[in-house]
Amino acid sequence: MARIRTIKPEAFVSESLAVVTLTAERTFFGLLTQADDQGRHRDHAAIIAGQLWVLRPDHTPADVEDDLAQLADAGLICRYQGPDHKRYLHIVTWREHQKINRPSKSRLPGCPHHDTPTGAMPIVAERTVGGSFTVPAPSSHGTLREASGEVPEHTVNPGTDDEPAGQRGFTERSVKDVGGLPAGTVTPHGPDLGPRIMDLGSTPSGGASAHAPDTVSTDQLIGEYVAACAHRPPAGVLGHLGREAHKLLDEGIAPAHIRAGLERHRAKGLHPSTLASLVHEAMNATPTPVAHRAWTNPGDVDAAYGGEL
Repeated sequence: MARIRTIKPEAFVSESLAVVTLTAERTFFGLLTQADDQGRHRDHAAIIAGQLWVLRPDHTPADVEDDLAQLADAGLICRYQGPDHKRYLHIVTWREHQKINRPSKSRLPGCPHHDTPTGAMPIVAERTVGGSFTVPAPSSHGTLREASGEVPEHTVNPGTDDEPAGQRGFTERSVKDVGGLPAGTVTPHGPDLGPRIMDLGSTPSGGASAHAPDTVSTDQLIGEYVAACAHRPPAGVLGHLGREAHKLLDEGIAPAHIRAGLERHRAKGLHPSTLASLVHEAMNATPTPVAHRAWTNPGDVDAAYGGEL
């Protein structure tokens, strides 16, 4: 049930909201009214579209999914998977900006990153980055950042202290192979939970696409992408693309399919979070069928059969 919530005047000069589109900003404000008293909601684009965009049918569930991806990338919401294997989200700055009188207990599972009970070790698998590549430095996860508009860059390497807020103070533990699968792959128990949780709604199989014998790194894929562009894309775009490409490599998607998806992304100029969909499109593209042409007797029988009939 929708509720009356508070929107502070500072929200309209927030640099965190300024980096997302206007539709994503509206989706964020709408989520404030739909979330429960703990700031939690189902992470289901079709449900959210029906609640917030019912009179704007041109803004489809696919558009809402893009809104949610932008909000998660900006650190305004956190997306996670519950024990029931359903997807949920919560507004990270909820307790800072919403003061609820006699709040109701949430019926939704808590976030494993931000709602871990005191003294308990969060179930978080640190995703190992294969080959360091330059990405924007992650900001404090879930704060309305009022910093400068320039995004600093740094190199992400395993074992650094660059972690989103909510994970500092926990001892880093190594990721062990499960069932013979390397760290970072999707297991039958659910997808890998990294520091940035994006889409955890389904377990991608990647069965139709395995690693090519010659291993290709994320650096190489992004380098080829930049070389094909007329102008070098912004660092934020390249960093996001690098993270998406790395996740696809971890799933066992063939580099050739990822290249095809990157080529589609470069040609269409879409949001980096759409890379997985573009790779899926490339993997399942079917050749144009040849139109059937009915048989007809030749007009010139001698020319057609060489006079043998």
